Amino acid sequence: MARLAQTAGLTDVQREILSTVRDFVDKEIIPVATELEHRDEYPQAIVDGLKELGLFGLMIPEEYGGLGESLLTYALCVEEIARGWMSVSGIINTHFIVAYMLKQHGTQEQKDHFLPRMAAGDIRGAFSMSEPGLGSDVSAITSKAVKDGDEYVLNGQKMWLTNGGTSSLVAVLVRSDEGHPEGTAPHRSMTTFLVEKEPGFGEVRPGLTIPGKIEKMGYKGVDTTELIMDGLRIPADRVLGGVTGRGFYQMMDGVEVGRVNVAARGCGVAQRAFELGVQYAQQRHTFGKPIAQHQAIQFKLAEMATKVEAAHAMMVNAARKKDSGERNDLEAGMAKYLASEYCKEVVEDAFRIHGGYGFSKEYEIERLYREAPMLLIGEGTAEIQKMIIGRRLLEEYRFQG
Repeated sequence: MARLAQTAGLTDVQREILSTVRDFVDKEIIPVATELEHRDEYPQAIVDGLKELGLFGLMIPEEYGGLGESLLTYALCVEEIARGWMSVSGIINTHFIVAYMLKQHGTQEQKDHFLPRMAAGDIRGAFSMSEPGLGSDVSAITSKAVKDGDEYVLNGQKMWLTNGGTSSLVAVLVRSDEGHPEGTAPHRSMTTFLVEKEPGFGEVRPGLTIPGKIEKMGYKGVDTTELIMDGLRIPADRVLGGVTGRGFYQMMDGVEVGRVNVAARGCGVAQRAFELGVQYAQQRHTFGKPIAQHQAIQFKLAEMATKVEAAHAMMVNAARKKDSGERNDLEAGMAKYLASEYCKEVVEDAFRIHGGYGFSKEYEIERLYREAPMLLIGEGTAEIQKMIIGRRLLEEYRFQG
């Protein structure tokens, strides 16, 4: 059967990886996703399967035990996984953002220490920027690190930490005024710390507490938590890159990868919504014929398929731009913005095609309808993306008067 969102120019290895992931999604994720989601149950068996496939090391270089694949390969795998269940793609995303930040910015000792175990899936990563009172305003971070001999003492509260309970390594962004005089721009006095901890909830190491899971409308199964630091002592050699004051730039580099990931998730969820809608439209009869034969439904299907194709193309372009080593904040912002908005619209149209049955928990589209809104805010809201896009466009098209 012809499928939407095909990607030209892939290698044999990439096609083989994607085929393997798609088979895994069809056999191991889709049949159980809705049941697990309704129970808000962590998909341990699925995660173990992904670990066995080597996906936790997909983008980690071969010298550290990973597969050394590109961001494009990773994004296409995420697209397939999100097509099965978006929460599973979230488990992988935060892990890869931390692995990417280590690969790009870590000291050699940090890479040697963490990356082989991350590639094997024995260490699971999470990252933390947001706080209860700042939303998208990262410059307003109040969590702080103070130097004390060969250690730093961290205090503060972080919010919206995906994999907060199940992770064993968290990249945490805090303010560090040491070496940065009064009046230094806020983004120049931030540092990323690599915080190791035990998986679980409660006090997971002295001075560090993960209170419990935040109850959510959708995006269930994956644990989203707070992180509370109260006198948390971290060795100086766990400053990412070994130098303070670079945390903001390190995190923004990681978030660019994360925005491509969110775009890929939007593409995957939209693809699944289209599949559900087009299948149901051929099975459901009204006025003596399948509703797929009514022009109004055909128009919806045409619009849905076009949006799936457009979002996929922009996501692929953003991933390839990053892989080329070029700046891709414009492309990543556009892809994240378009894919998340189109995902919401495609899911809603599939929901409408299902009619009253779409409101029933017996139908998969009900779950997708609750999951899609998370993509509108994850890795930066639509408004933040438009600010990024607008500023970059003004840089590229500066008026020479």
